[in-house]
Amino acid sequence: MPHDDATEEARPRVSVCMAAYNGARYIEEQLRSILSELEPGDEVVVVDDASTDDTATVVEALGDPRVRLHRETRNEGYVRTFEKAMTRATGDVLMLADQDDLWVEGRRLALLVAAAKSGVAASNLVLLGTGESLRSPVTRRVWRLHSAESRHALRNEWRILAGVIPYFGCAMAVRRDVLDLVLPFPPFLTESHDLWIATVANNARAMTHVDAVTVKRRLHNENASTPRPRSIGPVLRARWMLLRAWREASRRRRSRVRTPA
Repeated sequence: MPHDDATEEARPRVSVCMAAYNGARYIEEQLRSILSELEPGDEVVVVDDASTDDTATVVEALGDPRVRLHRETRNEGYVRTFEKAMTRATGDVLMLADQDDLWVEGRRLALLVAAAKSGVAASNLVLLGTGESLRSPVTRRVWRLHSAESRHALRNEWRILAGVIPYFGCAMAVRRDVLDLVLPFPPFLTESHDLWIATVANNARAMTHVDAVTVKRRLHNENASTPRPRSIGPVLRARWMLLRAWREASRRRRSRVRTPA
């Protein structure tokens, strides 16, 4: 029916962006949890970062037409691989996903509504198996985002620099019209793509915190990020990188304002 077709066209499409590397052990379970949340017109963009195991084979074996697999021949690390996945996505809202977590029922709708409101959404997560919240590696307190603090942009950025705010890519969504601020990732960004996205969002006053839990995070020895505190050298280098990120986010925001429509 024409009315149904029009409704279908107006419905926002979601692209799930996943960076995969040697994830054969957990990726099928994660993809099934994702696909159970998605609509028929959505997609999952999986970029395999030159895995040496059967990751790509496992993804292909799912046989779901919504899954688009891109095999890379050279390993470039998770930051550049997420960038490639986001660049190749075609949806109205991009949701990031790690290869080894599990989505929570209702995630798609919760992040879609929040991202539609402001541009970028970041939600809470719990540990798979225990249901407990992560604890800050700095304060050891429970790590949670609060919706009431969504627009506390400068405070949120200070908390990013202090390492005491839980912005995780696996719990984030980005509206397409914000991508010109997010992509391409800066050349100096060697880690923490999620903190770059959060920095852009706070700088542009485009962040919404979601109180709900939308992902169960699996902790194991191969996680790219870790809740354990780091030594002073890596911490200082990371903080300098984040300061540069704020400056770059400001430059892009100003450039967008100056650019004629």
